[in-house]
Amino acid sequence: MKINFFSNVYIWLLLIALPEMVFSQSADFTIQDVKFESQGITLAGSILQPKKPFVAVVIVHGSDPVKREMESAKRLAKEGIAVFTYDKRGVGESGGVYAGPSVGTNNIDTANLTLLAQDANAAVKTFQTYLKDKKIPIGLVGFSQAGWIIPMAASKNPQIKFMVLFSGPTITTLEQLRFQFYTNGNNSFWENHTEADAIEHTRNDPDKYQFAATDPKTYLNMLSIPGLWLFGEKDIQIPVKLCIEQLNTLTTQGKPFEYVSFPKLGHNTSSSNDTAPLDTAVHWIQQKALNSKKSKFSK
Repeated sequence: MKINFFSNVYIWLLLIALPEMVFSQSADFTIQDVKFESQGITLAGSILQPKKPFVAVVIVHGSDPVKREMESAKRLAKEGIAVFTYDKRGVGESGGVYAGPSVGTNNIDTANLTLLAQDANAAVKTFQTYLKDKKIPIGLVGFSQAGWIIPMAASKNPQIKFMVLFSGPTITTLEQLRFQFYTNGNNSFWENHTEADAIEHTRNDPDKYQFAATDPKTYLNMLSIPGLWLFGEKDIQIPVKLCIEQLNTLTTQGKPFEYVSFPKLGHNTSSSNDTAPLDTAVHWIQQKALNSKKSKFSK
């Protein structure tokens, strides 16, 4: 199901419609550095807590060697959302080994994705011990590679009540690599190629790597929590139309999944100068929190 969030009028109506409880949060929040254990390794991160948080999220990384996402975390915390963001395994103050390079079998093979999902669930468990209100719903917000990690983590953790994915693939890891090799980093790719051509190559090109593919739909089929995907239609890392096609199949099966696509944006929907994707995510989370006052987030 697609949401049309592109009208400023609609957004203002949304702001007016939601109760004061959601939007009366103070911009003030505390930041606390913490360390936690995951699979025998010590990871390090920061917890941002508003005075009266109404919902909480753990941020899950993309494929790059990324430290804690403080800019996004502060934006969320200013809206009354408690946030836990941590340095990726093997990066910054976190122990362990970062699996790289960004494109290659050791970065998106099943073993590494499973390990990163375990890190995310360890972060959720740690975060819950620090939350002032133990009853507020907690979700996962992630970028790119998190499209595989978050469904995997959520399928094994009933404490996760919702998920938001910026440019998260709904295709397999091998299909994503086929598309990425086909576009070859060409920012003008969509000026010279059709969607049908891109999908055909994504489905049928020979694989450069031989490893077992991870299919996020395996885990999405196990979930009944709300999910929001935010896509940039100019993306040359994932085939957005194919990802949306597969999301639509899941929604026809009754999955509470939604998406918003931004025609002028590429893969970096979370970090572009256009704040619309992050604003959309914030409003969606606020709506789900409001709904949970009447009917709790559930699996």
